[in-house]
Amino acid sequence: MPTIDGISGPYRFFFYSADCAEPIHVHVRRDDSECKFWLDPIALAENYGFASRELTSIRRIILVKHERIAEAWDEHCRTKKG
Repeated sequence: MPTIDGISGPYRFFFYSADCAEPIHVHVRRDDSECKFWLDPIALAENYGFASRELTSIRRIILVKHERIAEAWDEHCRTKKG
């Protein structure tokens, strides 16, 4: 589960290596809560424990850091495809 560098704050932005066959997305975790956002277009895919207010904050971070997240996905998943 590689963590994406360059995103500060209370949330951990990461990928599951087994997800590289899926469309581009990012997982976000804080404490016992986790969610998944599709990146193209940006949309909530799954939510386990975040309140709607926090999901709005996470979505804003994804909007700002979209390019960095997409680069990290490409770097990681390209490596996994061999």
